[in-house]
Amino acid sequence: MNNPNHNALDDRALAARFLEGRDEASFRTLYRAYTPGLLLFARRLLGGDQDAEDVLQETWIRAMRRLESFRWESSLRTWLCAILLNCCREVRRNRSPQADPEAVSQFPSPPGLGPAEASQLERSVHSLPDGCREVLVLHDIEGYTHEEISSLLAIAVGTSKSQLSRARQTLRAQLEPGSGAAVRRNP
Repeated sequence: MNNPNHNALDDRALAARFLEGRDEASFRTLYRAYTPGLLLFARRLLGGDQDAEDVLQETWIRAMRRLESFRWESSLRTWLCAILLNCCREVRRNRSPQADPEAVSQFPSPPGLGPAEASQLERSVHSLPDGCREVLVLHDIEGYTHEEISSLLAIAVGTSKSQLSRARQTLRAQLEPGSGAAVRRNP
């Protein structure tokens, strides 16, 4: 989700410059560093493009309003993901749970999967219960640890682990044997 040439020290300096005088260049740099990953994260949580752009915009609005109170106990990336996650939850509460099958096919294909298998995997991920999907996306796609997920979702570490196990088990059951759609296995 992060630009590899961007780091936490840059984030703090850019945030400070933004807060001092609402410096547009500082905001733009932060926006460009995090928006592509945040948008993909929103699309995965919401099952496609529907509402993802609105959620992204609301995430940045909330983040900039609250930036002054951000305590830097986590990375800016983690904090932005938490805000986006809450925005996604609000959207999901207010809409039907159906994914747009055309939108699901717009995700980048994981390495080693063809477009058909990748589309099937994304549809299966979207069909997971919200909690399982959130933990799976945060852990297996975004790379968060169970401890970080515990903090982000306000759940116990054990709950994160069990939801991930349940998500993987459900995906294995949904995906046809021999389809080539493998789920990464991490403790």
